[in-house]
Amino acid sequence: MTNTVPGSRPESVDSKGLKSGALGLVSSVVVGVASTAPAYSLAASLGFIVVGGTLAAGVHAPGIVLLAFVPMYLIAVAYQELNKAEPDCGTTFTWASRAFGPITGWMGGWGIIIADVIVMSNLAQIAGSYTFTFVGTLFSLPAVTALASNTVATLIAGLLWIAAMTWICYRGIEISARVQYVLLGFEVVILLFFAGFALTKVYTGNAEPYSLIPQWNWFNPFGLDFAQTIAPAMLTAIFIYWGWDTAVSINEETKNPEKTPGRAAVISTLLLLVTYAVVTVASIAFAGVGDKGIGLANPANSADVFSAIGPTLFGSGPVGTILMTLLGFSILTSASASTQTTILPTARTALSMAVYKAIPERFARIHPRFLTPTWSTIGMGLVSALFFVLFTWISPSLLLALIGSIGLMIAFYYGLTGFVCVWFYRKTLFRSFRTVIFRGVFPFVGGVILLAVFIYGLIQFVAPDWLQDANGNNVTIFGIGAEAVVGVGGLLIGLVLMGIWWLIKPDFFKGETLPMRSDDLVLANVEGGLAGFGLPDSGEFATVIAPDLSNLPPGQTAINIETGERVNTPSELPPTDTHYGKAPEERE
Repeated sequence: MTNTVPGSRPESVDSKGLKSGALGLVSSVVVGVASTAPAYSLAASLGFIVVGGTLAAGVHAPGIVLLAFVPMYLIAVAYQELNKAEPDCGTTFTWASRAFGPITGWMGGWGIIIADVIVMSNLAQIAGSYTFTFVGTLFSLPAVTALASNTVATLIAGLLWIAAMTWICYRGIEISARVQYVLLGFEVVILLFFAGFALTKVYTGNAEPYSLIPQWNWFNPFGLDFAQTIAPAMLTAIFIYWGWDTAVSINEETKNPEKTPGRAAVISTLLLLVTYAVVTVASIAFAGVGDKGIGLANPANSADVFSAIGPTLFGSGPVGTILMTLLGFSILTSASASTQTTILPTARTALSMAVYKAIPERFARIHPRFLTPTWSTIGMGLVSALFFVLFTWISPSLLLALIGSIGLMIAFYYGLTGFVCVWFYRKTLFRSFRTVIFRGVFPFVGGVILLAVFIYGLIQFVAPDWLQDANGNNVTIFGIGAEAVVGVGGLLIGLVLMGIWWLIKPDFFKGETLPMRSDDLVLANVEGGLAGFGLPDSGEFATVIAPDLSNLPPGQTAINIETGERVNTPSELPPTDTHYGKAPEERE
């Protein structure tokens, strides 16, 4: 491995080997928004938000969407502030380990990994199903369209999507970002067109008898019961925002890593709020909240409200067929894009955990040319495929339980990050009014909201009749609501795996590889350089150069960090150079 020598700068601390400076602010925002899969998330979740819990949210669903934005924004601020101190791709894992110690940090990292792995099953199923729907509709092939409801066919197609997106992530972060530009652009245009078309019909009087004129009080959820409606509905609404933190997990690959990822996270949540608010209001206004026909409270429409609304909205003529095809394709691109961007943060969380020896060090390996995690990326794809097959084999209905259960996991590690921010900055919290608000009040309130939502939502999810399939049968595991079992069970599996690894290799759990720290030191100005802000051992991030010198900046020289010698041509390097992040005595 080689590092640049930019003149007489202070000695740098080696990074994890990822390609630094590859993404700017716009690319980071695109990745952050695409990770939430707006079209797919709304299609799969809006019906559940309208239904709410024991008592329906109804027309106040936009208020639930707005309310769910509040903790998302507050936690995005926490991410932004923590990233300033230590821009590490492990995010919650690294920060929680610094603030609360290795056990809390490990579980924070596991929360990210297990949530991403489980949601991949849902994303792959949607991508597989819509592949057949889109192709069959586009080419007028009813037999192909019928495969969308064939379990084996959608399983095979979903596995192919997982393989394809894993390969793109393996090939490099820049290729991943370019793919997201195309997929997200198409998705957002179709969503806004859908909303505009629906609202135009409503306001011109050309909608349906059950359509509603939007009212401002739709955005007020406070007349609803918290335990029976708001909490469970918010867990679903949190799911549609989830994913913006991908912009922070790629922090070591962005320009200005201390600032750009945090800004991208906040901007992503704001853009999502606008998009979701407009589309939610438009959907309710046109379809209504009844439990019959295309009504959003109809259980038959919960899995995909857009497919239920689309035919009535666009009509059955040639134009309507084209518009329905485009709407279906937007959900396909949304699910496939999110499949890709779900792999990115999971692979980088695993990379960071492996670097600090919290999991096997093989997962810290970096591809010498693409500068992407190898074992972590491929491992994420394989484990996701395994879970997809497992859930499908147990019962396709079990996929319905994933959204609520993932909401529990999201609330867990997002809420934990809020509390981490407060505790990490506790020694400098009252330095200014800004630090009190942005490093204390905002993160703490966000953490408390998510904790309350987790507890009250879990109480509802435990009920055996909480979730039912299309035939009216309860979706349960061991007689308990499946959403509660999958959500809590997924987190508990992490405790078991953590205990096993602790016995095998306890270095991380002894605090030897990632010691606890707080924000009590700030670097002073140094002659000939700029002041830096961060943890005492953060240092400056080195620019890692590929062995073929393809990313060597003009006018700079590379050095071999093992020998300290300058490298002018690739032939001067050893035959293999794949041991990133390891000390010489640890290498085989």
